[in-house]
Amino acid sequence: MAAKRDIKEKGIQWLFVGVGMASLTLLTMIMIFLFMEGLPIFSKVSVGDFVFGKLWYPTYDPPDFGILPLIVASVAVTAVSSFIAIPLGVMTAIYLAEIASSRMREIVKPVVELLAAIPSVVIGFFGMVVIAPFIQELFNIPTGLNLFNASLMLAFMSVPTICSLSEDAIFSVPVELKEASLALGATHWETIHRVTLPAALSGISTSVILGMSRAMGETMVVLMVAGGAAMLPGSIFDPVRPMPASIAAEMAEAPFRGDHYYALFATGIVLFLFTLAFNIVADYISHRYKQVGAATL
Repeated sequence: MAAKRDIKEKGIQWLFVGVGMASLTLLTMIMIFLFMEGLPIFSKVSVGDFVFGKLWYPTYDPPDFGILPLIVASVAVTAVSSFIAIPLGVMTAIYLAEIASSRMREIVKPVVELLAAIPSVVIGFFGMVVIAPFIQELFNIPTGLNLFNASLMLAFMSVPTICSLSEDAIFSVPVELKEASLALGATHWETIHRVTLPAALSGISTSVILGMSRAMGETMVVLMVAGGAAMLPGSIFDPVRPMPASIAAEMAEAPFRGDHYYALFATGIVLFLFTLAFNIVADYISHRYKQVGAATL
């Protein structure tokens, strides 16, 4: 009996190892393909001119392959959407986990999680038809398809992820810690601030990471509502074109294995490196907060 159980456990272990190796192999193959298709552009333009060039006119003669406006647009849209989504998501999670009644939580939480199931194209269409005219009229600007509109829609998409995972992290804090804080004379708000949040900070950081990652890599929404202008923005009300939107909009029109084609894949390499660096930093911050939370407790 023990031998059969050991064989079964070994089989399950190797199954998980196989699945993990398959995922790693697939990711490696995608990365190799991305670099193979993107690196040839650097025989025509230097890395510095490509990354820091301010003009993106790939169909001109001669073409300009400067993706700095695309990089700035991606960073700006992610930053503004995070500035909106992180406070809303975390505060909503605190309310649901620590303040709301059980009945209110049963009503609000499914609604928040349902928002995550809305297709991005529907959110983009809502931004085009409803939000864009409203922003244009409210701020008296030439167009409502701009950086601010894209940030609002991305924040709308990120809030459910941040809220749901943050609430789970807060719920996972042992009840004994909260009871001990209250027994020592701390108020409910002091307990949330000094005990609950430090203990859940690692999980909250992870939720923020996932929310920002979704904003960084989102394609359809920014393609529909960001304005599509490959230029450096002077304000949050200027049209922009983030890297994912540029790749999605132009790949079908780029001649196969031409300079434009290679430049779009090179843009994908830059986006990949940005996302990789962002996740490495975010993982470090998450582990650091986990250690700080453990030390505080």
